[in-house]
Amino acid sequence: MKKLLFIAFACIAGKLHAQGQLGTMPADTVPAIINHTIENGTAKFSPQLRPLRPIAGAPAPYFTYFWEFGDGGFSFEKEPEHTYLDTGKFDVRLYATNNYDDGKRPPTRPKKLINKTPKKMMASAPVPSNMFQQGSSITLKNNCMPKPGDDMMILLGYRNKGENLRPNVAGTIAILYNDKEFTSNNFELAEARNYHGETATELKAIPSLAAASLRKQQVTKYYASAEPGITMGEIEELLEKEKLVVADQLKNFKSSKAWHFDKLAAGQENFVFLNFKTTPEMIKDTNATVRLTGVFLPDDPTLEKEAFGIELQIVASHDPNKMSIRQTRMSYRLTGKNRELTYKVRFQNTGKGPAKKVNVGVSISPVFDVNTIRVSKTKPEVKSCDSAYANQSCLSKIVGTDSVNFIFNNIYLPGTQQEGVDDADSTMGFVEYKIKFKEKPKKQPIYTRAAIIFDKNEPIYTNRATGRFRMGISPGIIVGYGFPIQSKSNNYLTQSNFTIGATISPYSTFGKYLQTELYFSSFRETAETRSITGIRKDTSVDAGKYLITSRTQTRSTKVTTINVVPVSLRWNFNTYFGAGVGALLALDINNTAKNNITYGLTGTNGTPDITVNALSEKISNSFSDIRTTFFADVVVGRVRVGPSLGLRYYYDPKTSASQMTTYVAWKL
Repeated sequence: MKKLLFIAFACIAGKLHAQGQLGTMPADTVPAIINHTIENGTAKFSPQLRPLRPIAGAPAPYFTYFWEFGDGGFSFEKEPEHTYLDTGKFDVRLYATNNYDDGKRPPTRPKKLINKTPKKMMASAPVPSNMFQQGSSITLKNNCMPKPGDDMMILLGYRNKGENLRPNVAGTIAILYNDKEFTSNNFELAEARNYHGETATELKAIPSLAAASLRKQQVTKYYASAEPGITMGEIEELLEKEKLVVADQLKNFKSSKAWHFDKLAAGQENFVFLNFKTTPEMIKDTNATVRLTGVFLPDDPTLEKEAFGIELQIVASHDPNKMSIRQTRMSYRLTGKNRELTYKVRFQNTGKGPAKKVNVGVSISPVFDVNTIRVSKTKPEVKSCDSAYANQSCLSKIVGTDSVNFIFNNIYLPGTQQEGVDDADSTMGFVEYKIKFKEKPKKQPIYTRAAIIFDKNEPIYTNRATGRFRMGISPGIIVGYGFPIQSKSNNYLTQSNFTIGATISPYSTFGKYLQTELYFSSFRETAETRSITGIRKDTSVDAGKYLITSRTQTRSTKVTTINVVPVSLRWNFNTYFGAGVGALLALDINNTAKNNITYGLTGTNGTPDITVNALSEKISNSFSDIRTTFFADVVVGRVRVGPSLGLRYYYDPKTSASQMTTYVAWKL
């Protein structure tokens, strides 16, 4: 009896403990739970996920799914079925992405599945998937948009397409990532899982000796079996052409990973599962677009070498209705009236039924010329309504003074909650358009936003797509002349002086910015000149008798300084007027002091008068003194880029000396 009570108590305590843990566990940390049943090698899966948390004003939240079955199979359905052809243990993974939800994505934990009964199937041709574009040997597919600090799955698929007319194909596949356009790496490849015997290899524009030797062995092995008459010289030529193809693809990326495969049967499709970690240092602009490219290099050089690229928008939250700009950071020097920007508005029908009309309204910044708008791509792909027949699927473009509406008419866009719709891609669409500036814009952020209306529903608003200009560096030259105003002591501000130097600041800045200056100045101080006459004192020089009648002492200083403004705060109020404040550090790189004493002698007894230089002393010091002075100035002219005229006031609080300097500056 005691034993039964103990067991019952332990079960209840364990259950309460588990419930307590789940009850106190933050919802964002609850992992995706995989439920399954398996019979005769066929497994049925279903997810168990944390509750969704709606965002005020957004559509109803929902999950999208990506299943990895542990044998090379996958699915994007919510509750998929999968048949295992072999017995064994398989790691099943579920990647659930929360859309229109204010929390984090549920963590993924592999679940061990044991299949004891293999499924015996009749030999037949492989069933093609819908993952590849027509005529393509390689494809990429992502389960979600990249989010800084989160992870993302990429499917790298390759196949022996029918056009190859080869019973078996061998070659190399690769994934290229981390655009050189961005300073920081956007992705880290955490894990690559392959299920078809692919072996890691190296892919570089100029391969290492080991990689080049391995690639030559692979191609030579192919020719030894397929074309035994080919020469090594011909193989070298083929490899050189391949290097050019690889170099052309690699020039835009910093990172790559490659695998070699053998005996890919006709019609066979294989997939490599790539788990990418999106780095926290990923560019923070959440409407920027990053790229990944897959490369297919068959050993048989008569087959086509292919590349397949995808563009992914960096997001702050998983929302399928997004607006992005192709290049978020632009060079202002190269931006003019004819500069063309590319925008893309993505949308997804999350309803329970199909949408027949989608209206994408875009607000246009005043810097753009609305008359230059042209549509470059759409999904669904439709023609312009101007040339369409009655009731044909088409796109109409309605341009206003500060907006444009792209209207998809007579289309069929399924809803994610529609019965029988399992392919999330079929519920998505986009419009991509290009637009030019009216004239060279101000160097300020450019904001654009879209509203999407499905049929007669309420509009869904996207993020703001922000275009910004890179800072750029603007070197400049400065030449000035300074003159004293008031002084209670003798120092370098009490003397007139010339300056010449250079400035460095951001290129063509509107508003406030920081500037660094470095220039040289040279000036002379006459500290003391004293003459005494009427002296009647006997002396002798070279046996001659004289009377000392005068004594003149002159002391002077010449100083050359290097002046540094480590940083000053400046403000361009408009194109023609600016001001600034800062502190100047003046360092004497050469301080030369001269001390001369001259006597006037009157001869006696017919001896002629003479002048005698009794002392000529010169003392030089280098880097002898450093001083700090505060300044404020105003400048007029082409203050952003070009020539300008400035007036600067210096004040030394230590000596109360002050000086005005007028200068000419030219920013390049």
